[in-house]
Amino acid sequence: MSEILSQAEIEALLASLSAEEPEGSTSAPLMTPSASGALTTSRKAIAYEVYDFRRPDKFSRDQLRTLQMVFETFARLSATNLATYLRVPVHIELISLEQIPYEDYLRSLKQSAFIVFSAPPLSGESVLEMEYSLVFTLLDRLLGGVGRPVERNAFTDIERPLVMTLAERVLLAFRSAWESIIQLDPHIESLETSAQFVQIAPPSDIVITVLMEARVGDRRDAMSLCVPHMVIKPITPRLSSQNWVASSGKRTTPYIRQALTQHLNHTFMQCTARLGRTTLRMRDLLALKVGDLLVLDTEVNGEIDLLVENKVKFRGKPAVRNRKLVVSITDVVKEE
Repeated sequence: MSEILSQAEIEALLASLSAEEPEGSTSAPLMTPSASGALTTSRKAIAYEVYDFRRPDKFSRDQLRTLQMVFETFARLSATNLATYLRVPVHIELISLEQIPYEDYLRSLKQSAFIVFSAPPLSGESVLEMEYSLVFTLLDRLLGGVGRPVERNAFTDIERPLVMTLAERVLLAFRSAWESIIQLDPHIESLETSAQFVQIAPPSDIVITVLMEARVGDRRDAMSLCVPHMVIKPITPRLSSQNWVASSGKRTTPYIRQALTQHLNHTFMQCTARLGRTTLRMRDLLALKVGDLLVLDTEVNGEIDLLVENKVKFRGKPAVRNRKLVVSITDVVKEE
């Protein structure tokens, strides 16, 4: 048998190779015969996609939309928690959400306070960043001031626990914002005043950065949240709009009920004991003086009403205890 292929056999072999190769894939140079019989080199078009190795995308568009909804909820709940705690209107608005290298995030920061926290069961650490002007505005309001910032970039021994308390209020919102996806338990790890001590990820790793604007009174200051990709990576399959919508009606969990109960247990209510009622003419009311008696519709040993937020909730009898007037509850008023 001859070991040299004929021209017809060479053309048939090349035709079969071309038919088996998938369209659009990268291929090696093809050897095709020329008119003189010699083999020449030809290269097919290669399909490729532009990829930036310095800023690779770790999250899809659908996942980014879900993250944006989560952090919009976080911003809204953070404003509510701080406003309730400080007794002052607080508005926090999400400005942007990006996935960038960690070194780019650190390079964009000014003088700020950094609260490093973990969120079990997720592994790793994240950071909450607030400008000093915002932190000192909140501290001034917390200590009874009108909310003026202080030109300082360090905290005293008294201010550090107060900053941690404010951060805990914000982390409560962080936990609530993620409840529809995963139950988190955030804990503060440290409070830093310099970005060089905040090493939550390698410089080239991708992180999710959430830039927000906080308005306290007439002041506008910036705050941000940085979550490394490796922290969220285990739950990326859950980051879809369908899961978010499907779980939006299933947020009443035992954990949520327990949290609501704890908040309600620390809520102050105004209680009023109403001894009785009477009707007076205007001239009699204007003529009242010390020593006059008013006849009420309550009997001597009768029950009086106990109102909670101007609604009758209990009935009882007045008594004296430790030289103070008290009300002994005798009945609970059921709502119709």
